[in-house]
Amino acid sequence: MERLYGLIKDYAWGSRSAIAELQGRSVPSDGPEAELWLGAHPGAPAAVERDGARVALTDLLAAAPGDWLGRPVLDRFGPRLPFLLKVLAAEAPLSLQAHPDADQARIGYAAENARAGGHRNYVDPFHKPELLVALGPMEALCGFRDPAISAAVLAGLGVPELRPVLDALGAGPAGLAEAVRLLLAWPAAERAGLVAAVRAAAVAGPDADLVALLARDYPADPGVLVALLLNQVRLAPGEAIWMPAGNLHAYLRGTGVEVMAASDNVLRGGLTAKHVDVAELLRVLRFEVLEQPVVSPRPVADGVVTWPVPVEDFALHRVTVDGRRPEVTVSVPGPRVVLCTSGQVTVTDGVAPVLLGCGRAAVGTADAGSLTVTGAGAAYVASTGLV
Repeated sequence: MERLYGLIKDYAWGSRSAIAELQGRSVPSDGPEAELWLGAHPGAPAAVERDGARVALTDLLAAAPGDWLGRPVLDRFGPRLPFLLKVLAAEAPLSLQAHPDADQARIGYAAENARAGGHRNYVDPFHKPELLVALGPMEALCGFRDPAISAAVLAGLGVPELRPVLDALGAGPAGLAEAVRLLLAWPAAERAGLVAAVRAAAVAGPDADLVALLARDYPADPGVLVALLLNQVRLAPGEAIWMPAGNLHAYLRGTGVEVMAASDNVLRGGLTAKHVDVAELLRVLRFEVLEQPVVSPRPVADGVVTWPVPVEDFALHRVTVDGRRPEVTVSVPGPRVVLCTSGQVTVTDGVAPVLLGCGRAAVGTADAGSLTVTGAGAAYVASTGLV
């Protein structure tokens, strides 16, 4: 293993305490710290030390892809690390967004490369399914809930302007696309009035806190209303959200470990100052009910849990060691990235041990052996999902 040095993204919604506290730095940080990237995505590649200097993981992979990735990963994904591990720390809501599937990403990326200028939705040709595991209490919107529930919520507001949306929801899941289209295409001059009316009507209802939270920063954004069509989830530590392609979602607040296919393709529909492309978002969305967005950890060995996902790009395990169980060995395929999230652990894969304090990471190559974790603490291990 080698120590891995990640890069922090300073998006405006980030926390000024969560990542700094995790890494034992002074709080508050100088600015918002939204995401710690631990991978080889060109948007923010992590680095390792070689001869006293830090070298980007992307450069090391390019120089020796076979050594780092191994033949199975090269054959399946090409000369790139197919997963990206992050720490996500939200102090304010993220944008209302979805990610494309593999075909949509490939076609969208090629189309945007063929045109001159303009905003980009596709920065790479890859899909971006993702799994987020809560490190503490976390709130999110994820996937469409039963349209009958959404219709009852909107009807209870008593806002007459929403009648066309209610009519669309009355058709069940078949009406979700029209309901979302109506809201996101609401006339710009009327949006602030609609959001204000909904906020006033919701003040004593079950969605009052959600509407107030979103409308505070986006008082003229119809995404505030689209949020009422989604599952509202409160995660306990260790619970996860699985977001396959095409599912509309927004993380609201909290800190978690996130692993995803190595892509940065995001289609936004609102609740953001960034580029919004409603037409493209509607094209990639899956207008289906996501009945169970929460994934509970599944034990796979003493001290090891995972969150099963139906993709080969990544897998995530959490290893816990303590006085009763000071050493745990786990077998994971291909290259791996390890992040310590509590205590202090030593990780080794038969090559070299690395001592990790809280918030620190290490990386190992495909030809290393089983991963052994010792000490007292918890570590998340990202690898491919190949078997």
